[in-house]
Amino acid sequence: MYKFLIKGGKLLNGKVKVSGSKNASLPIIFAAILTEDAVISNVPDLRDTRTAISLLKDMGFEAEFDNNKLHVMKGKRIKTEADYELVRTMRASVLTLGPLLARFGKARVSLPGGCAIGARPVDLHLKALSKLGADIKIEHGYINAVASNGLKGAEIVFDFPTVGGTENLLMAAVLAKGKTIIMNAAKEPEIVDLARALKRAGAIIEGEGTDTIEVEGVDSIGPINYTVMPDRIEAGTFVACVAAAGGEVIIEEFPHDVLGAVIDKFKDAGVVIEKIDNKTAFVKSEGKLRGTDITTEVYPGFPTDMQAQFMAVMCLADGVSVIKETIFENRFQHVLELQRLGADIKIDGNTAIVRGVDRLIGAKVMATDLRASASLVVAGLAAENTTEIYRIYHLERGYENLEMKLSFLGADIEKVKSDRPY
Repeated sequence: MYKFLIKGGKLLNGKVKVSGSKNASLPIIFAAILTEDAVISNVPDLRDTRTAISLLKDMGFEAEFDNNKLHVMKGKRIKTEADYELVRTMRASVLTLGPLLARFGKARVSLPGGCAIGARPVDLHLKALSKLGADIKIEHGYINAVASNGLKGAEIVFDFPTVGGTENLLMAAVLAKGKTIIMNAAKEPEIVDLARALKRAGAIIEGEGTDTIEVEGVDSIGPINYTVMPDRIEAGTFVACVAAAGGEVIIEEFPHDVLGAVIDKFKDAGVVIEKIDNKTAFVKSEGKLRGTDITTEVYPGFPTDMQAQFMAVMCLADGVSVIKETIFENRFQHVLELQRLGADIKIDGNTAIVRGVDRLIGAKVMATDLRASASLVVAGLAAENTTEIYRIYHLERGYENLEMKLSFLGADIEKVKSDRPY
């Protein structure tokens, strides 16, 4: 096991490039199940993408991954089962369900695991797939699904916009007979990216990015050849790092068009964010920031995946910030660790009240989930003395070479072997 050692107080300066999106890559990787051949570029080299690739290989697909390019080909013998040992570490593995059902008429997928940030039930996925004609049972920790006569298009209304549910249904509907209409669909940019990848291969999809998506099923799709969008959460995390540590940084592959809510809130706090061109941003932070309130919302609102990083910045801002989490009921686990660094935070239900302090002091802290670990890096960059962050394997699920990128910007951050067995 490894940990981060961060000696705070260093200004960040230079250029950094945002990697491909983890949350866009995973469904597109599983969409390869629908076709004979897929070439996916700009795939970040992460624990989660490696797990997805291993899962496809375990099912019998051939996969080659090098220099952020993934080539997936259908093997001679396909196993329509997503085994527990691979699925348990990554919730996105449930996204194999839709494409397996659509392509092969059956699937056996272990109930997923992943970050402990609250209940993320898959019942909405299952109800939607049942309406397409799948017979679904849960037995011994596995989802057993069969569509003996193939899937058939239907009108689906989600109880609330679910990203994973929308992605699973979208992939299933591509090969279903007739038209599928998905209402109250999630509108996240990663869903738009998945739809674009499928359309490039011949799928007939309209309305992605709105709350109603229409899919006209086809008998088969051709090869997928697609470049994954930049990671908007990584881009936002770099903004948070600059905001907390100070300095001037140019961020390349910066997705301005899908980060509006994040950009607005950091600007409200006093961070300078200027658009150089459609793919580049200049970020500057100097002096004291202003306390700023946020409420997490589904896209295009402020993303829950940026809540922890923004909170870390607000720990050093003037005044009081009120941070309300509406997406997950257990996503304040980073608060106790930020308090160990000297943050003044009080929790009242789904609301955190942050009173800015003059300084944070380095300490030993523990990551509890992916974005919580990023918030500790943000805080550690600004804290005095040394911050030790344990369980950084959480962070490596979603950030590609973060410590190297920050080092190039002047941060004093090092990945070393942990002195603890976790």
